[in-house]
Amino acid sequence: MSTVVFEKDGAVGVVTMSKPPHNLIEDTFLRDLLDAYGKAVESGCRSILLRSGMRHFCAGADVAGFANGGRRRDQAGLDALLDALENVPLPSVAAVHGGALGGGFELALTCDMIVAADTAFFGMAEASLGLLPLLGGVQRVVQRVGPARAKEMAMFGRRHDPAALERWGVVNLVAAEAELPSVSMSWARQLASGPTVALRGIKTLANLSARHGIAGADAQQTDVNNMMWASADQKRGLAAFAKSGPGSAVFEGN
Repeated sequence: MSTVVFEKDGAVGVVTMSKPPHNLIEDTFLRDLLDAYGKAVESGCRSILLRSGMRHFCAGADVAGFANGGRRRDQAGLDALLDALENVPLPSVAAVHGGALGGGFELALTCDMIVAADTAFFGMAEASLGLLPLLGGVQRVVQRVGPARAKEMAMFGRRHDPAALERWGVVNLVAAEAELPSVSMSWARQLASGPTVALRGIKTLANLSARHGIAGADAQQTDVNNMMWASADQKRGLAAFAKSGPGSAVFEGN
């Protein structure tokens, strides 16, 4: 039975992590997650909502479930998985409740936006085990809020409440726990109703800039622009603006 469930809700691909008891990460789980993202793309979804059906969003790694007994990993393989999750050609929203710890926090960081319940908690506790975050958590916190906060989170290994992470810029929005499903779905639906090709270009440029700096993004700007100019939604957007003003376009995702 799959540890990840994919459902299509309108134009939103809802990906629900469902590995009892706490969505602990291991190889099969990551493959199931990537497969669900692939289904979202293949079925014509225009955004992805990543959420959990368990008590926690994800409580970290299942060390016993990793190949080689949880010792040294194929880092190149892990990097490829993370790259595929982070650069899926759709905007992605993580809806976080309960704990997002270690690898679970790192999974949330691969999403474009994080909406968190006010009762959620986050942390990278690997240093307490003599480890460091293996799934890119340090560098992804750096790209969101800078090296000082990334070092603080990873070196001390403390748990952080979502309000603090919202102030820092790690979390995009904090919602009441009871409202998390509706608020996060609202964000995903708003993204799904947007100009999908243009949003893909925005995501591409932002991720390139985070990894390779402004020069890296500038080097791809023309190709991204051309992709946008070739889209039907670009024509719909400009036509609607000319006819009835901004915010009036109905985009179709192509």
